[in-house]
Amino acid sequence: MSTTSEVRSYTHLIDGRWTPDAGDFTERHNPANGKLAGRYASATIDDAEAAVAGAREAFDDGRWSNMAPIERGRILLRWAELIRANKERLAQIEAAEVGKPIRIARGDIQGAIDLTEYAGTLAFEIRGEAYDRVHGVDLGVVLQEPVGVVAAIVPWNFPAIIYSQKVPFALAAGCTVVVKPAELTSGTALEMSALALEAGVPANVVNVITGKGSVIGQYLAAHKDIDFLSFTGSTEVSHQIAATASKTHKHLSFELGGKGATIVFDDANLDDAVDGVLFGVYYNQGETCIAGTRLLVQDTIADEFVERLARRAESLRVGDIFDERTDIGAMISESHMETVLSYIASGTESGATLVTGGERVVVESAEDGLFVAPTILDHVGPDLKVFQEEIFGPVLVTARFSTDAEAIELANNSVYGLANGVWTKNIDRAIQMGRALRSGTVWINTANDGSPQLPFGGYKESGNAREKGRRGLEEYLVSKTFHVHVGPRTPFYTNES
Repeated sequence: MSTTSEVRSYTHLIDGRWTPDAGDFTERHNPANGKLAGRYASATIDDAEAAVAGAREAFDDGRWSNMAPIERGRILLRWAELIRANKERLAQIEAAEVGKPIRIARGDIQGAIDLTEYAGTLAFEIRGEAYDRVHGVDLGVVLQEPVGVVAAIVPWNFPAIIYSQKVPFALAAGCTVVVKPAELTSGTALEMSALALEAGVPANVVNVITGKGSVIGQYLAAHKDIDFLSFTGSTEVSHQIAATASKTHKHLSFELGGKGATIVFDDANLDDAVDGVLFGVYYNQGETCIAGTRLLVQDTIADEFVERLARRAESLRVGDIFDERTDIGAMISESHMETVLSYIASGTESGATLVTGGERVVVESAEDGLFVAPTILDHVGPDLKVFQEEIFGPVLVTARFSTDAEAIELANNSVYGLANGVWTKNIDRAIQMGRALRSGTVWINTANDGSPQLPFGGYKESGNAREKGRRGLEEYLVSKTFHVHVGPRTPFYTNES
């Protein structure tokens, strides 16, 4: 890796060192101001093969998998401290590459620290099961072993956090890892992996290759020496990966899209609900799979509630991502910005009411920025595209309901099932709604919330992964049964020749 005062240039990280400059790079321009933010090497199949071969060798020779789990945990805890020591630098990289406000980027890096620390403590707790007196005298022991070589494919919206939902947990389990970050936002994955080596993770236990997912991701999916592939990204791409990976029967884990519903009842604390709905949809400029992009509001309060939301949305600050006061950053690319704007147009053309926003925002201090105003579309029918499809931008669509049953029906009317939210002060209603909603997470009187201890993942087209928590470690472990016979054997065949 080479660094100037403004632009970082990276090669791949394989076998514990930076590879030579191959000359073919992807340039990433900050979507909030158009300035060059970084350059990343474009991996070839030979680069990917070297990374996989190194990870395979490192797993098979036991340099990491055979290390005492408590020592692996200590190394991960040292790694977390190194990330903490570099928090501001990593946050600056994250903000520039993704186009997100710096205060949100700082929160992302803190989240990465928390996840790495938690994974380190989980390494201390890897345990199996024992079953005494199987058949009366035998002993059964179930061991938990690392699954092997892991390919971790990381998306562009939360590069540091989603990296940290995968890599530290895989390492805690004793796996080796090949990381393929998104081609536009590879900086924090490379930087944090270099810090892992500094903390004491052996060479080839973590390798990072950068470049196009359509080439390298598919190669990793097909590779016979990849034992487990963990992918976060679009549902469409997951289908391609699954088809490719099926030929090798590797373990697969998918964390995919979402179209979350936020349900607000008339007995909720409406001040809290307004703030929570705004945070749920506009956090990270809406580029998050858990965004509560569908607001279902009880008809007795709907008009007043939407009006309050609109006033607050119009007060959000859009623009300079390095201004501590900024709330809304840039879209990841111009093509994505155009996609978001086209969804808004589709909604209004189909009969939805544009309450606020709906256009590109031109910021005087960042004229090249790819900003979309916080948008609310009201009176959106459940059959409209904007109600059903993931927009991945700062766009809230709203619908009314009158009964609990109607709210449940509207919320579950989606191919996705990642996260939903409920705002009510009625504890019976909250629990009953939480049980009825078909999603991996249900928030009650909060939004976009979580903790390293709590597993995260979805139902239906939102995937099958469970990241974070003890379940996040178990994703990277496989069971092995020891059946130990005790005492003399009772013959099965009794006829003597």
